[in-house]
Amino acid sequence: MSDHPYRFKLATSPEEVKGYFALRQQIFCQEQGLFELTDVDDIDQIAYPIIALETHSGKIVGIVRIYETEPGLWYGGRLGTHPDYRRGWRIGKGLIEKAVTTAHTWGCRQFLATVQLQNVRFFQRLHWTSLEQITLCDRPHHLMAADLNYYPAGHEPRPIKQYEQAS
Repeated sequence: MSDHPYRFKLATSPEEVKGYFALRQQIFCQEQGLFELTDVDDIDQIAYPIIALETHSGKIVGIVRIYETEPGLWYGGRLGTHPDYRRGWRIGKGLIEKAVTTAHTWGCRQFLATVQLQNVRFFQRLHWTSLEQITLCDRPHHLMAADLNYYPAGHEPRPIKQYEQAS
């Protein structure tokens, strides 16, 4: 058994992808009210979902997506942690590290994210810089950039997307 309480990975199986979308819907629609019925959008056609799994139960406890909008320019988005697992920042930190290092492995030269105002300081502690303040879904956000020197490239191969989004 692993000493690590959480494992961070690309969601690849149909069950993982379904759980990824279910947690997104719970966080961004039901809890935060950012979207009415679903937060699924066109970006999901090109995005790679990443999940945090609780090691002993296999439960999906966190989510984020990454996507490339042009060669070398990557974005992260829809970062969230299950409400029952929001003690500390361990899951969010792990998801951010997995997201940025994975994109860096796949040729990322700049990694950006739109970050809700209440999370800006957390991202700054993780070597991110605010580029500008913006408003999304009528709420204040910052467009932020990761310091890629802090997130070294790894060895994970880029998968061919073979799944359909959950509806």
